[in-house]
This record gives sequence, C-alpha cells and structure tokens, in this order.
Amino acid sequence: MCDTATAVTVPDGAAPGTPPARELMDELVAANHILFDQGVVDAFGHVSVRHDKRPDRFLLARNMAPGRVTAEDIVEFDLSGQPVDANGRGVYLERFIHSEIYRARPDVQSIVHSHSHSIVPLSVVKGTRLRALFHMAGFIGKEAPVFEIRATGGDATDLLISSPELGRALAEHFRNSDIVLMRGHGSTVVGPTVKNAVYRAVYAELNARYQLQATQLGEVTYLTEDECRACVDRVEGQVQRPWDLWLEQTRQRRSGGRA
Repeated sequence: MCDTATAVTVPDGAAPGTPPARELMDELVAANHILFDQGVVDAFGHVSVRHDKRPDRFLLARNMAPGRVTAEDIVEFDLSGQPVDANGRGVYLERFIHSEIYRARPDVQSIVHSHSHSIVPLSVVKGTRLRALFHMAGFIGKEAPVFEIRATGGDATDLLISSPELGRALAEHFRNSDIVLMRGHGSTVVGPTVKNAVYRAVYAELNARYQLQATQLGEVTYLTEDECRACVDRVEGQVQRPWDLWLEQTRQRRSGGRA
C-alpha cells in the first residue's frame, strides 16, 4: 500500500513567504479533482505545482485523498520537503518525489504521481517498457525509464519514496525523460504547467491501456523519436481543450449532475 493512511506530522521549517496566486491554488485543487475523475488517482496519489512567486517552494495537498482536496488543504513546502505552513496537519510521506524533482529540474512546474491501473503492469514485466504508440502520448518517447528502488534502498523497502535520498535517486531518471515508471508502484510525470502535467498523466494511462491491448493482437508499431517530438510540439499546445472538458465534467459530477 502506498502513501499509508496514517499521516506523518512534520514540524514547520522556514516561515511562509508571499502567498501564491489564488488562480494557481484553484488550478491545483481542480487538478486533484480531475485526476480522480479520470481514474488516474484514487484514494492515493498526488499532484503539486511550483510556487509562482518562490521557485524554491512548491504547493501540495496535506495527506488526504485527491478527490477531497480544497484550497484550505494546500500546504507550502521548501525544496528539502519541509512544510512551512502545515500547522500540525499530516503531510504525504512521498513529498520527496516532488521536492527532489523540482530541485533537479528547474524547468518543471508541476508533478503528478499516481498508481494508475494500466501503468503498474508495465513497471514490473522484464523486457517490456512503456512506449508511445499514439499521437497524444508523444511525451513518453521511445521508452519510459523504470526506477528500481532496490538500487538505492535495498531489497526490503516498502517501495515508497519516503526520504530525500530516494527522491534524489528517482529524480536522476528525469534528466532525459518527462515520465518515469516506478517498479511495482506506479509512475510520475512532470510538465511545464499544471494543465500539461495532468494531460500527460491522463494520456500516459491511456497509452498504457492501448499498449496492453495492442500487444495481445500482434506486433505493435510505435512512434519514432522524431514522431514523438513532433507530436509534443503540435498536440500539447492544445492542452486547454481537454482541461476545459475535464473541469466541466468534474464540476457537474461534484454538483450532482446539475449543469
């Protein structure tokens, strides 16, 4: 089980600075709800965004199910994974996924970690990697790397990224990739915006589902590296389209289907 139900309480470190824009907070809350509504996360998983006024800080919900997150549940963290305004609220054990990737990749503005159902099988089968096979998933590239926690933590971990050391080891895999599978655990995707990271998390799961189905039918034709780059350049400029649809669907369902 990941992100154990018992929250860990960590004392606040540095004092909070300038508050983030309300629009960014609202977008992060919406991202939590959309990812749940799209089946990428369930009671577990999390999404974060880099602080818009403090690049050395990021925003992440307290330890709770993503579908229940509100603006009041958002906690600010520094890049050591230390909360600055948790005020006694429990935080995610795996906050170091976020802190260490933000530290290693200054270009990354948002991160999604999930255990989406079709991704997990591809994280454990030897000789088979997640590969882009349709135009909505060019960000995967020719082959998504797999993080093997045993290489850093030994063969008796709970598979959780619950320390800075494990977070740094995971972040190394993002130097040449925007998605990394985690053996027996799930995946983490990064993006230049919250909307982009959500888009990639949704379509990574869909690509994995297609890949599992296609390999049962016969030999699969995957995208080339050039096709992957072209698809990212052309298709990901339209992330607002699915975001608007997903947000509308989420709001309708949360209001009981009322338009």
